[in-house]
Amino acid sequence: MDTYPKFMNDFFIYLTTIKGKSNRTRKEYEYDIALFLRFHTATAEHMKLEHIHDIDIRNFNVQTLSDVTLEDLYLFLAYCEETRGNLAASRARKVATLRSFFHYLYTKRKLITNNPTDDLEAPKLPKRRPVYLKIDEAKTLLHATKGNTHEQRNFCMLTWLLHLGLRVTELCDLNVSSLQGDRLRIIGKGNKERIVFCSDVCLQALAAYNDVKVPYKGDGEEPLFTSQKGTRLTRQGVSKMLRATTEQAGFAKGITPHKLRHTSATLMYQAGADIRSLQHILGHASVATTQIYTHVEDDAIRDVLAKNPLNE
Repeated sequence: MDTYPKFMNDFFIYLTTIKGKSNRTRKEYEYDIALFLRFHTATAEHMKLEHIHDIDIRNFNVQTLSDVTLEDLYLFLAYCEETRGNLAASRARKVATLRSFFHYLYTKRKLITNNPTDDLEAPKLPKRRPVYLKIDEAKTLLHATKGNTHEQRNFCMLTWLLHLGLRVTELCDLNVSSLQGDRLRIIGKGNKERIVFCSDVCLQALAAYNDVKVPYKGDGEEPLFTSQKGTRLTRQGVSKMLRATTEQAGFAKGITPHKLRHTSATLMYQAGADIRSLQHILGHASVATTQIYTHVEDDAIRDVLAKNPLNE
């Protein structure tokens, strides 16, 4: 934090304590803002961009940001695209970061006299259908945990990811106290709490895992899932387990935890879940995010077209 100016560090404190952003999100904001301040310094002082990360911004004068124009912001986004190879999604994240940052400086702290991001547009993102496993593939993945080290734990984690649509960080953050009967208390993005209900399959998998669970050796609340060393599982640990299970299942391509979330959501929607219930289960702030799962299967489209009466 000593490598950044005070107003930047103050913004990070605001993000975590007031806005409830996670440390992971704060790190993303930190990278994007530092890159922009270094880029702004380099262009203002006609410095070469090859060594942009070596530029010292500790004494950056916040008042100079009042002179930033919309063209300056688009120039930065062009640099991110053309020089750094950032795709539209990455550039859209940078736009969101800059909007939040300049809004804070202008509205909350009144350190600048205007907000140049008011008219800043984000790159248009291509609409993509979520990539997910078919039901038979999901069953194959679950079966691949059989006979492996930590079989019960891995089977239970995959069962919960596939049945409950959990984010991997949410899975890792679960404590024993998070489960009361069949009610599971989940702390999602922005420290927002939601309650979902575990099916009998989830509870049975957990009971089998608890019989062989490595006792927790850390401090604080006991996590629901522990590593072989008795510590709380990490995102990296779950991803490593999933890679190994994917190989064991014989899948040609790797499967990420987020793909399991897509799988869970898609299968629930296909089974008749309404969009609002699905929004709550997944912890989406906006129903627009959930609507990506309302895609229609190719087979269903083919079936509709085949039934056109003009085909007879």
